[in-house]
Amino acid sequence: MAPPSLLGRRIHIAGSISKDSCTAAPQEVERARQSVELLVKELMARGAAFVVPIDAEKPREDGLPICFDWLVLKTIFNNLASRPASATGPLVFAVKHHKNEDQIPEQYEDLWATMRSSDLVQIESAAHWNMNAKRMEAQARHGDILITLGGGEGVLFLANLYHDAGKPVVPLTFKLESATTGSQKIFDFASTSNNAKRLFLVEGAPNEHGWLNRIEVTSRKAVADCVKDVIGLVESLVPPRAFVVRLLNPSHPDFESVESFFDNVVQPVMENELGYRLTVVDGRQSYDHARIDEEIFAKLHRSRVVLADITGGRPNCFIELGYALGRGLPTMLMAKEGSDHPFDITTLSGHHWKPTGSTVERRKAFLEHWNAIRNRPSLVPTEPLIP
Repeated sequence: MAPPSLLGRRIHIAGSISKDSCTAAPQEVERARQSVELLVKELMARGAAFVVPIDAEKPREDGLPICFDWLVLKTIFNNLASRPASATGPLVFAVKHHKNEDQIPEQYEDLWATMRSSDLVQIESAAHWNMNAKRMEAQARHGDILITLGGGEGVLFLANLYHDAGKPVVPLTFKLESATTGSQKIFDFASTSNNAKRLFLVEGAPNEHGWLNRIEVTSRKAVADCVKDVIGLVESLVPPRAFVVRLLNPSHPDFESVESFFDNVVQPVMENELGYRLTVVDGRQSYDHARIDEEIFAKLHRSRVVLADITGGRPNCFIELGYALGRGLPTMLMAKEGSDHPFDITTLSGHHWKPTGSTVERRKAFLEHWNAIRNRPSLVPTEPLIP
């Protein structure tokens, strides 16, 4: 049986509605809330997890909530039975600050008390930061995919955080805020030229621009159709990128063993077991940029992880490795057992792989090393001047 299509993917639904009922009509707000509720149900059934800020629920004058966070949590709680049995780990990554426990809406106190005391919720506190931007940074660290509705500068800030990390941004066009900001502004930007590819990358047809056209929300589009199209897009997204730094010169004496290692060990484990997509810039694929160095560093910059094999001691490999370490990307350092390299890779917990032995044994060794170092902190932790 195939695993659920979005197993373990962390979805962050973010946005807000205008306090002005002329800008966000009650009927449109209700359509948006129905869509969020149905979207969460469909994502739950496909094995997704969620990033949810925990905060007060501020209403408009007509009593409608400004944000969607508690609607998301309530829908998750009411549909726990639909979560696939194969889904493990936290279902909700909750980001809160020092005032949150006193600001839980009364009608959700029991729900929150039940969820926060279970294994379903992982709470990250941003209490030491009294600013929304730092809390959004914490949210973006945990999220894999951002889906936006309405909102203003906060949604734009979140979208930039996700984009810089190479994570997809899916903007919905419910009329909840001014068309010059938030989700609508992101959508309009993506609709011009080739900008849709800057928001997300997909496999198969339609292409990125075609999907953008498909998910556009119009007044005549039924809620069920809106959600169906968003689910279709999310399921078509290219898996998270694992950028490959490795020997690519076929005339090098180590080339065949490196090629065999990546073909038979690295790629099957990373793509089939861990859900990443290997990205190699070797001149055989289509380019998104005019220069190959720009192509390399743009893709490296926005990768989720980096697999750096320094077998052969190629200078370009060391430049790319240095960039990955400096950016603080999760980086797995590797080299063929017995090969020469200019520094001791064991100081960075590197993996010396064997060119011989069974494929099963080599894959097991690779995966064991991956699990040992995947949560390793960056080489130089980024610490603020004033905490």
